[in-house]
Amino acid sequence: MTERTLTFVVPGPLDKPTGGYGYDRRLLAELETIGWRIDVLHLPDTFPFPNPAERAEAERLLDALPAGGPVAVDGLAYAVLPEAMARLASRAPLVALIHHPLSLETGLDAATVAALAASERTALAAAHGIVVTSPATAGILAADFGVPRDEIAIAVPGTDRMPPARGSGGPTVRLLAVGSIIPRKGHVELVEALAALPSSDWTLDIVGDPRLDPNEALRLDETIRRHTSLTARVTRTGPIDRDTLAELYDRADVFVLNSYYEGYGMAYAEAIAHGLPVIGTTGGAIPDTLGDAAILVPPGGGPALTDALRRMIEDADGRAALAARARAAALRLPGWADTARLFARVVEAAIQKAR
Repeated sequence: MTERTLTFVVPGPLDKPTGGYGYDRRLLAELETIGWRIDVLHLPDTFPFPNPAERAEAERLLDALPAGGPVAVDGLAYAVLPEAMARLASRAPLVALIHHPLSLETGLDAATVAALAASERTALAAAHGIVVTSPATAGILAADFGVPRDEIAIAVPGTDRMPPARGSGGPTVRLLAVGSIIPRKGHVELVEALAALPSSDWTLDIVGDPRLDPNEALRLDETIRRHTSLTARVTRTGPIDRDTLAELYDRADVFVLNSYYEGYGMAYAEAIAHGLPVIGTTGGAIPDTLGDAAILVPPGGGPALTDALRRMIEDADGRAALAARARAAALRLPGWADTARLFARVVEAAIQKAR
């Protein structure tokens, strides 16, 4: 019975509207479905940048975990607490869940990047098992973080089967972007690229939580206001429930997300599951996730993104062809049960390794 109980450690509440937390929620639900008992330990909500008091509280909570039972830790906290991870690994099977290396977050200064990379490298050395969400992230950990490739398991996110989006049904092409309002998602650069298409017939819905980086949300709003022609065409929506988001996918004609980097890109996968033509970037694991089911441009926006947007807005036949490729690609994506079974095998192997 002990080996079928897993403690899962995560900063803050699990209901945060981000891809990483969405992965955690679905993974834990599926693990329970296949017979695991899940005990969730919530650390302070400020990771990966806790203050000294919050760090001390997190270490106290981790040090208080009972010995012996397996523990999985979300990478937002895992990478920042190398000493606590080493202590935990000395008395319990320890699995690290890495969505993407924290040092690859967009907008960090050089000193912070170096500190995060060093901390994560040290922390990863303590793990009995390491799970990443894409082949791209596995390659980065092997190349840059000293982790042997054969010690990394890849559990890509599952994707639910969805009915094809019906689209807007009108002459105006409705664009949809889904992603937290943080620099890495490239929303500001997307708006700038669209500002170069004033004569094209389009609207844009941006769905994303502004609370993770209020300064970036302010920068986005200021960018929209600066281009006065955009204020009636760009709608920014905060966190919304799944049903409302499903309605937006259903009414969209094109999905576009200008991410600088993704450890997998769950929003992209969700878009092709809805059969939407997608404009994405070549950042991180995005090409692995989308394959030929999207137009991919270099991260950062600029003329390449504007040209891709123009093509999708003005070429209905091109949109239809890309939508067909998206629907075909979505059929090849795994389900969440596959993700959970693979993760469970890693936990079971970690239990054996820790003995």
